[in-house]
Amino acid sequence: MIQLTERAAHQVLALKSELADDDRLLRIFVDAGGCSGLEYGMSFDEAKEEDATLESRGISFLVDPSSLSYLKGCEVDFDDGLNGKGFEIKNPNAASTCGCGRSFN
Repeated sequence: MIQLTERAAHQVLALKSELADDDRLLRIFVDAGGCSGLEYGMSFDEAKEEDATLESRGISFLVDPSSLSYLKGCEVDFDDGLNGKGFEIKNPNAASTCGCGRSFN
């Protein structure tokens, strides 16, 4: 299961309220790239047939099957403080992470 912190859920709702198309859901995914080989990504998207639709703190979100294996057990947080990075994924499955917080292997 992927969990959103209260701060992340609040930020997702704020971003979603700015969308003209209310049917899109948050998509959390992993792509090749970044400093460490794999990179996290988030966007608003329409559901695809193969997607898993998950829910945390009342927020429904999408994860494709290949990303799901990397993201199981993750926590998505949002930090907007002085040194905040924005959305941050804390991944217990990552062997190592990059200082940017968006890349792992």
